[in-house]
Amino acid sequence: MSEALKEPQQDRSRATRQRLLEAAVESLAEVGYAATTVSVVAARAGVSRGAAQHHFPTRADLFAAAVEYMTEVRLAEIRAQAAALPSGPGRTEAIVGILADVYAGPLFRAALHLWVAASTEEPLRRQIVQLEAHVGRQAHRALLEVLEVSERTPGVRETVQGVLDMARGLGLADLLTDDSARRRGIVRQWSRILDQALREPGV
Repeated sequence: MSEALKEPQQDRSRATRQRLLEAAVESLAEVGYAATTVSVVAARAGVSRGAAQHHFPTRADLFAAAVEYMTEVRLAEIRAQAAALPSGPGRTEAIVGILADVYAGPLFRAALHLWVAASTEEPLRRQIVQLEAHVGRQAHRALLEVLEVSERTPGVRETVQGVLDMARGLGLADLLTDDSARRRGIVRQWSRILDQALREPGV
């Protein structure tokens, strides 16, 4: 096959893979783990079940890749939005608000369904534990970057991790009811604390 023919084929393959990953996250978020089969995801993506299995041999492979891909997309969005923010008062609150909104969105809901399933399915658990470690590192690195702080400064690592843990907790609180009003107040107060902590010597 010539290079000219290979390139469009590779483009189609990448597009199919991306549709499958997006469809997997959407389905997990909307109907949960048990109802999100490979066939359901393939139908949502507009491809055959065989095409889906060509890209992802197992259901666990599909779900892990979907959460990893969508995490990368969301972190890229956070970086882009943070880069557009002016420096000075309000920047930290805007960044923490963006992060909290991500944890209140469909990606977190999809990941939560996976965590619950992984707690009782050992093969899936092993895969998700590895994925969570990777995703956690990526999120931590991105937050350090957009807050413009160094992990080499004592206390910064724990402070930034606390922000991520807080955002995850707010995401859980939003799971069953709209918690946006309370979330805004917590984000505002936490951002004041964060600004003060990151400015203090030794933190």
